[in-house]
Amino acid sequence: MIDLNSLNPPQKEAVLHTEGPLLVLAGAGSGKTRVLTYRIAHLIENGVMPWHILAITFTNKAAREMLERVRKLAGEAAEDCWISTFHSCCARILRRDIEKLGYKRQFAIYDEDDKMSVIKSLCKEKALSEKEFPPKLIRSAISDAKNKMLSPEDWLREEGNSARTRAIFEVYQGYEHTLKANNALDFDDLILKTLELLAENPPVLEYYRDKFRYILVDEYQDTNLAQYELVRLLTGERHNLCVVGDDDQSIYGWRGADIRNILEFEKDFPDTHTIKLEQNYRSTGNILDAANQVIAHNEGRKEKELWTEAEAGEPITLYDALDERDEAAYIANMARRRQEMGTRPGEIAVLYRTNGQSRVIEEAFVRAGETYRVYGGLKFYDRKEVKDLIAYMRCLVNPDDDVSTRRIINEPKRSIGESTVERLANYAQANEMSLLSAALDYENAGLTARARTSVAMFAELMIDLTEVLYSGTPSEFLQAVLDRTGYLKQFTEVKNEENEARLENISELQGAVTEYEQQNPQGGVTDFLENVALVTDLDNMNETGGAITLMTLHSAKGLEFDCVFLAGMEETIFPISRAMFDDNQMEEERRLCYVGITRAKKKLFMTHARTRMLYNNRQANQISRFVSEIPTRLIQGGRAGGAMRIPPAAPGLKARQSYDRRPAANAGSLGIPGVQKGFGGGSAPAQPTQNLFSVGDRVMHRMFGPGTVMELAGTGNAQRARIKFDSGTERIFAVNAAPILKMRK
Repeated sequence: MIDLNSLNPPQKEAVLHTEGPLLVLAGAGSGKTRVLTYRIAHLIENGVMPWHILAITFTNKAAREMLERVRKLAGEAAEDCWISTFHSCCARILRRDIEKLGYKRQFAIYDEDDKMSVIKSLCKEKALSEKEFPPKLIRSAISDAKNKMLSPEDWLREEGNSARTRAIFEVYQGYEHTLKANNALDFDDLILKTLELLAENPPVLEYYRDKFRYILVDEYQDTNLAQYELVRLLTGERHNLCVVGDDDQSIYGWRGADIRNILEFEKDFPDTHTIKLEQNYRSTGNILDAANQVIAHNEGRKEKELWTEAEAGEPITLYDALDERDEAAYIANMARRRQEMGTRPGEIAVLYRTNGQSRVIEEAFVRAGETYRVYGGLKFYDRKEVKDLIAYMRCLVNPDDDVSTRRIINEPKRSIGESTVERLANYAQANEMSLLSAALDYENAGLTARARTSVAMFAELMIDLTEVLYSGTPSEFLQAVLDRTGYLKQFTEVKNEENEARLENISELQGAVTEYEQQNPQGGVTDFLENVALVTDLDNMNETGGAITLMTLHSAKGLEFDCVFLAGMEETIFPISRAMFDDNQMEEERRLCYVGITRAKKKLFMTHARTRMLYNNRQANQISRFVSEIPTRLIQGGRAGGAMRIPPAAPGLKARQSYDRRPAANAGSLGIPGVQKGFGGGSAPAQPTQNLFSVGDRVMHRMFGPGTVMELAGTGNAQRARIKFDSGTERIFAVNAAPILKMRK
């Protein structure tokens, strides 16, 4: 019998309201996972068969934690629930029925690196300049189109038929054809193909509608159009749908998430019951108050106000650095002090808006002798040696996977050059077979005698490995690849640090395969590959480890730390420059700030620099408007005198009357007790520019040359100008710092 008395009244109400659509607006740190797990356990306890329950979240880590917590409440019955990510759920559905769409069940799941390989190959084939058509831009366009459920033809109609869009359309079209020929799906396809399967096969749809009689979706504010449609399709007429989320933490609009999904849930399901979870169990009163004050400036949100029974705690510390190196040194110094006060390194995090900010901070930690780890860098499964060995598995499990075959046909080196591979590829295309099949049919592929000998050895190797694939375990197969290919030899012959690291990564992969076998005794290589394809860097994060965490604000969502540093609190850094002329983007930036503040449990530091070198450009930015939205009473030192360096509130952003909109302490006024200043004394803030600009003015920039002012935002020192240069380049500048002169008419 689960104990509901441990829940607060709104949490208990959310658990007990089991029938019909339910919207749970769960503020940061309000115990939403607790509600979800208790709700699942309560359903099971009250006679719902566990296999009739589907719970969806966004990371494997969250899914594992949810399953473990349900298991503690409901016992082994929890194993029969489907608790997984969107992508894992869809992969599981597709493995059962994808043949109805013309694919084979052993389809490959392409990661971002695989996608890039296909796109680069297509660009080369179509003679597209990578400078004019960056593969990353095309990859992003394809992913965005799929998130909006647009086929290549639909995308072209929406974007307009220009020479540029036509070229991208042809790559998108070729990309889709290549994936189908390789019996492969990318991440976006997992959801799109599931939608296609369900829409085109009514018996399959009815099977899953009958199976999933109770559906729960976590982080609903992060769903995109395809995920939204999938949930609606599976829910059917039963409407036993519970969605949990926080519109104030919707920060993934740039990758397709649509905040309207949660804001308009009650419109989609008119009989919705709505519950707000507003009691916060994570942060101190001061931190929570600051978060409330900032987010109140957003218009597009559902009204809620977090509160806590915890003490006010320490005030927020605001540091005014001379430059980015002073800022980094301060962060390293304060991180050391917090450890001396008893905070473990794993409970300290440095969060920043863009990855480019991390370099100087890393250098400061190295100089200070601090152990740290950067998240969001090269993931384990993206490392070359790991991808090589995974490719051996993939091309044998799915012989149609030409991308994987190309990767390993000459890895390690076996004298199969690019011209030989192209000859095999042409032979494969002419005979409608895969690249691996062409290699196995090497005698008829028109190869030179020398190439034929090398390819024959490769063909024999793949036949031998195929036997092990079907007769052995995944770990035995991996060991056979290492033994029979001689892959290790290239790293053992020369002793150096890089090769040692590669050998360690290979050992780590062997450990991962062994661990998978222990957890999934019935799983084969295909199952292991699917598990690998759905892993993210953060899934393996050890939150209580012995290293300080460095990561972007986007990566930090869902995590919490005793002590948090928010670095780079400056206009055009955070909020980012492209949000200056877009109200929707500015609101998303503010939500991102809210997420950053609410990661802190006990202590929050905010830092900004008077000047900053970033992307090889020295900038002098105003302190972030988000700092100005935090009342003086919450910031260490209270109200400071002197000239304010805080920008005015953004135009059109209205504060709700219940919030305190007094400006924060002035970080630019040095020498005021309690306000922390730069280590080195430093120079005064940049003075306002003498140039008074208007839209339409012709200007000259030292580097970009002549241009026209297209748009202006802000006033005085906070003014920003969007300038279109005659070369076609567009840039946003801080008017008081950029080397811009108005040209005479």
